[in-house]
Amino acid sequence: MDTPPATRLIVGPFNRVEGDLEVRLDLRDGVVAEARVVAPMYRGFENLLAGRAPHDALVIVPRICGICSVSQSVAAARALADAAGVQPPPNGRIATDLMLATENLADHLTHFYLFFMPDFAREVYAREPWFAEVRRRFEAGSGEQARAAIAARQRWFQIVGTLGGKWPHTHSVMPGGSSRAIDAAERLRLLSWVREFRAFLERHTFAAPLEQVSALADEAALQAWHAEDPARGDLRLFLTVAAGVGLDRLGRGPGRYLSHGNATAPAGLWDEAGAVLQALDLAGVTEDLSHAWMADDNGAAPRHPSNGVTRPDADKAGAYTWNKAPRLAGRTVETGALARRLVAGQPLVRAAVARCGGTVYTRVLARLLELAEVVPQMERWLGELQPREPFCATDTLPEQAEGCGLTEAARGALGHWLRIERGRIAGYQIVAPTSWNFSPRDAAGQPGPLEAALVGAPVREGERTPVAVQHVVRSFDPCMVCTVH
Repeated sequence: MDTPPATRLIVGPFNRVEGDLEVRLDLRDGVVAEARVVAPMYRGFENLLAGRAPHDALVIVPRICGICSVSQSVAAARALADAAGVQPPPNGRIATDLMLATENLADHLTHFYLFFMPDFAREVYAREPWFAEVRRRFEAGSGEQARAAIAARQRWFQIVGTLGGKWPHTHSVMPGGSSRAIDAAERLRLLSWVREFRAFLERHTFAAPLEQVSALADEAALQAWHAEDPARGDLRLFLTVAAGVGLDRLGRGPGRYLSHGNATAPAGLWDEAGAVLQALDLAGVTEDLSHAWMADDNGAAPRHPSNGVTRPDADKAGAYTWNKAPRLAGRTVETGALARRLVAGQPLVRAAVARCGGTVYTRVLARLLELAEVVPQMERWLGELQPREPFCATDTLPEQAEGCGLTEAARGALGHWLRIERGRIAGYQIVAPTSWNFSPRDAAGQPGPLEAALVGAPVREGERTPVAVQHVVRSFDPCMVCTVH
């Protein structure tokens, strides 16, 4: 029997997404049969850095993105530190971890309240029993909880303002630590802001102490907690919505999860198939250019980022995006809060993924649990600061050197690879989280994580912007301006 022809649907640009994004879908029998994810905007930061003094990267790369600027600063500083052979003192490490955690948690808050949940206030869900409450809390521009989250986020960023001078594009992050020392009075003020944010989460997001949420060991415990009062707090309401819509069956990822590691999670690779944690081998990272508008030397083998190149080729045959296709040992991986919590051994996340895999439901759940787990850690870090001790060590770069800077942005694994020759930047390559998650097909035809996750997503009759497709795309929390350089 002949397979019916597919219908082509182009979705984009997406609202409430940082940067430009387009998704090309082939539909068959009311579901997505194939997807191609297009990053239509070329940026050129990697080439902009060539020939400059190495420390110029500390000023330039934070401007890749106003949302992820601290993450980009940290990756650049660590690449320079690796090249210089310098280690920050404990205070510098803690101050940097606090700034990075502040930015990441703010992104999680923004994603949940402003990017993800407003889609469930759309008229397509008007007959659902939870619709009126979702609209009251999360409707774009007017939702009660969304407005409260915006106010909490604004106060929260005072932490970065104190530690780094300003946000975004903070300049206090250095190879040797932080150039902004914190005194005893400022430490108390920082602690009061962290506790104020804790109060917001415990009142609105969870309606429960953070430690109680973090202690939920499996899905049975989560369901029992949810059943106590299904509308109390925004996590419980999300669980109600997720069960009603079937978010645990939507957007299944590749089943391999990459974490570069940070102060809250180790580096590693979690394999869903065997439920095993593997050591991270960075030598296996390559960037395939087969379907990117990038010159690939007539199909040359994919390069490691340490010797990667970025040469635009807008007329390249067979290409459909500016994004390269990062691969680890030739395979796709997913990165983000879900990867971090799996690698860190978070029991509820591991249990949920063991049941339904990496889906819309587990990605959002992991972000919310990360909020509950990291805020108490930040309180402990502030207690470890020693105001009269050094915050930054001096670094001296050699004329010839290489460096690699890894960190975890809110959306996942971020890596900067730096090469210095004759005292100048000779090569600079950036592999961002959305580069991994929104990558195109490679030479073997292997689709990127989002491209694969979209297959099977239902499309309702007459939908031009399918709501299920939006849920899958948003579950990865794309940052397109960080994707292409």
